[in-house]
Amino acid sequence: MNDINIQQNLDKIIQNIEQAALRCGRQPNDIQLVAVSKFNPITAIQSVIDHHHFTFGENRIQEAKEKFTPLIEAHPNIQLHIIGAIQTNKILDAVKIANVIETIDRVALLNPLQKAIDKTGRCPNLFIQINIGQEPQKAGILPSEANEFIELCLKQFGCKIQGVMGIPPVGHHPVPYFQQLAKFAHHYDLPEISMGMSADFEDAITCGATLVRVGSAIFGDRPVKI
Repeated sequence: MNDINIQQNLDKIIQNIEQAALRCGRQPNDIQLVAVSKFNPITAIQSVIDHHHFTFGENRIQEAKEKFTPLIEAHPNIQLHIIGAIQTNKILDAVKIANVIETIDRVALLNPLQKAIDKTGRCPNLFIQINIGQEPQKAGILPSEANEFIELCLKQFGCKIQGVMGIPPVGHHPVPYFQQLAKFAHHYDLPEISMGMSADFEDAITCGATLVRVGSAIFGDRPVKI
């Protein structure tokens, strides 16, 4: 997809976010667009940057390092979100490069995360990923275990726990799942709720999303990753 198409898509998504917010009585500035750039080349990301959007989401730590290390050097105001499952041996790299890690989802991550924070002196904002559809193939703490896990994370990381993230199951109406995710955030007074993607971000905004993660609707069909 060429630069003009990407920028036109970005404008359309931003407009749709604004309209969805206004329809439910919210302020458009309260919703942050995370442009999901996974598998897309630096040239496509640069097109979005050239259109004055600087918040991106990446799934894979190694790919994020390769693409965003030079981009962040050139554009220090980039905000990089890690939105994919994290292996414990990649957590140091994630802490070094990310502004936000949206996928804290198990106890086994917490000590390596603390060690990485101590080593780097840097702590990204952290979101708890909740498997709101209880799908075995998806990452995320189960809803039945989420309260205990959130409390454990708050005890260890305090105000760096900024929000929750989740993905509704495919083929189901997303609203009940978005509502469930929002309840966890509200219960713990967490300010951020990351939910909604290309197909359902307007419903997510209605349910209280403060971040929406949009990839294909901006960049087009995702390139095949070999």
